[in-house]
Amino acid sequence: MAAHRKHRQRSLGDRTARTAFTIALAGAATATAFDGTGHAAPDPTPAQVKAQVDKLYQEAEAATEKYNGAKEQAGAAGRRLKDLQDETARKQQRLNEARDALGAVASAQYRSGGLDPAVQLALSDNPEQYLEGAALAERAGDRQAQAVSRVRGQLGEIERLRGAARVELAALHSRQAELRRQKEIVTGKLGQARRLLSRLTAEERRRIAADSPAADASGTNRATRAASDGARDQLTAPGSAAAQAPDARAAAAVGYAYSKLGSPYVWGATGPNAFDCSGLVQAAYGSAGVSLPRTTYAQIGAGRRVSRSELLPGDLVFFYSGISHVGMYVGNGQMIHAPNPSAPVRLAPIDQMPFAGATRVV
Repeated sequence: MAAHRKHRQRSLGDRTARTAFTIALAGAATATAFDGTGHAAPDPTPAQVKAQVDKLYQEAEAATEKYNGAKEQAGAAGRRLKDLQDETARKQQRLNEARDALGAVASAQYRSGGLDPAVQLALSDNPEQYLEGAALAERAGDRQAQAVSRVRGQLGEIERLRGAARVELAALHSRQAELRRQKEIVTGKLGQARRLLSRLTAEERRRIAADSPAADASGTNRATRAASDGARDQLTAPGSAAAQAPDARAAAAVGYAYSKLGSPYVWGATGPNAFDCSGLVQAAYGSAGVSLPRTTYAQIGAGRRVSRSELLPGDLVFFYSGISHVGMYVGNGQMIHAPNPSAPVRLAPIDQMPFAGATRVV
């Protein structure tokens, strides 16, 4: 008979060990690729960091304008609420006085009204005098009825004011919530930008700042250069630009903008020592006695629209599709603007950002 050889059975533990070893080998091959070494994700290049930072600054500025708008609306709602509360308090005081007067009359009537008028007439020693008094009392009753009607009207008016105050309070809370939301967006974007820049060397950060949209066409900060060396062309430029402005108010606004060159950018700031983009032009025209709206998307409608070829010093120039940035044109293709936290108020060419339109303040 042929002998039958019994096959040795592999244990479950052996199979598990072989499978784990195979997976480990596959993982190692994947991790090391072909050269046998592992590769972490490469750090972004300075150019990539610059692109990301510029995008974050633009997004932060768009959120800043929404923050400015929510702040303006919250302020208006707060003022309306205070006016309603003040008016309610005044009307409540008048209502209290009217109620006190009615209470005094009612008390007097109660004290003297124990007898029926016919009985009082029959018992009166002087019927004629009583009849005169009754007529007077009737007229007084008419006046009292009118007073009651006025009190009812005052109660209705106070309730209406309280209802309006409740609406304004809800609006205020809504605007305050929007303020907090936009503030979180702005601070988040700026924080991301700071973290990206912190990964670069000081020289790389300097290069990025010089090559950013905040710098002028030559890659340098003209405002800083003017402040440091007093270059003649920068000293005479304000007068030249003001002379070309369409009116005295625009000339005054241009002069103000030049006087703020080198001031820091601070989001939400309207001066006098720090600005964001819309805060700068608002303050400039405010110095000339012209009240501009707070936000870029409102400022573009605060005057007569002009084409790029018609620009004169003092015109407001707007950028990006969402109208999220504004500067003041000063002639020769240049504007003064508050760029972003990486740069102070400075001169820059208007063609460094996507042009969206221009307005001449009238």
